[in-house]
Amino acid sequence: MVPITDYVLKVASRCNLACDYCYVYTMADQSWRSRPVLIAPETALTAARRIAEHAAEHRQPVTTVVLHGGEPLLAGVGLLDEIASILRRELGGVTGLDLRIQTNGVLLDESFRDLFARHDMRVGVSLDGGQAQHDLHRFLPNGQGSHAAVVRAIRLLDRANYAGLLCVVDVDSDPVQTYEALLALDPPIVDFLLPHGNWSAPPPRRAAGDPRTPYADWLIAVFDRWYGVRSQETNVRLFQEIINLVLGGRSRTEQVGASPVAYLVIDTDGSYQQDDSLKSARAGEPETGLTVFGHPVDEVLRHPAVAARQQGIGALAGECQRCPLVRVCGGGDYPHRFREDTGFGNPSVYCPDLQRLIRHIAARVRADVLAGAGR
Repeated sequence: MVPITDYVLKVASRCNLACDYCYVYTMADQSWRSRPVLIAPETALTAARRIAEHAAEHRQPVTTVVLHGGEPLLAGVGLLDEIASILRRELGGVTGLDLRIQTNGVLLDESFRDLFARHDMRVGVSLDGGQAQHDLHRFLPNGQGSHAAVVRAIRLLDRANYAGLLCVVDVDSDPVQTYEALLALDPPIVDFLLPHGNWSAPPPRRAAGDPRTPYADWLIAVFDRWYGVRSQETNVRLFQEIINLVLGGRSRTEQVGASPVAYLVIDTDGSYQQDDSLKSARAGEPETGLTVFGHPVDEVLRHPAVAARQQGIGALAGECQRCPLVRVCGGGDYPHRFREDTGFGNPSVYCPDLQRLIRHIAARVRADVLAGAGR
């Protein structure tokens, strides 16, 4: 049983954007409709005490809490200030608190910036590239693009609170132009995410049995642009995790690797949930039936679905376990393995892309290692 070290605390269940690929609002699970619009301070307090209880039980030096949504800034400065204060107070003296927030940035202004500074809160912002690419998918309910507001928000952030950018891959966009548009905003790190999809609801241009690898092609173009000058530009989490795994390290992300799951979602009603992106598979999939009001975090770890996701390679499909890349790939992101008739006992719907990307990165790293040994 691996203790939980990272929490996603939902502070708002609604959003001010209407992104066309959003797994919360446009895919299988629609439970957001019955959740409280905002988390109550009493729920946040109970959640904080459960987090502190778990950290004390397992003597954790640091615990990460990410305030999330929906769009968390819809909670407003006052409520976010109260929640951050609760977390600092309840976890203080028990564990170090790495407090973060993930936002679309549209509402971010000076008052939020001051809040982030006051609570030493690191801010991740979602941005899908330049204006044309971003506004194609991330827009207001009236259809108006959000790019200009997001860029303004990023430029408003203090450097000390700027955690980085999250970008969903669109294979119809130019990969290098997308990366350079992100790079222009000087992010400490860039997270490239594959669009959520599965065998029963495939992502764009990823049909079952299709040998083509459009997502690998896109990511390889960015990798080759990044790899030679990475130390001068920015960190790219996906590439660095694959390099780390190729060199024998462990994964710190769900996208690749087979490290046991060590994070948990707490929704606005206080319910414990598994990976929020499981909402892309089928309705109710993330639910555990447990809440902060009646159950310690350790009880969540005994939930069959959570326990299964802590088994690493042993829980993967047979063909994944036999694959020579399994220690690096780890079966891919868990929601991407889903198929209606067989559940999650399948390779990732992105399997061909992951194989090609990993082999490409491994070849580049191997060549560098051999060249270094020769010198």
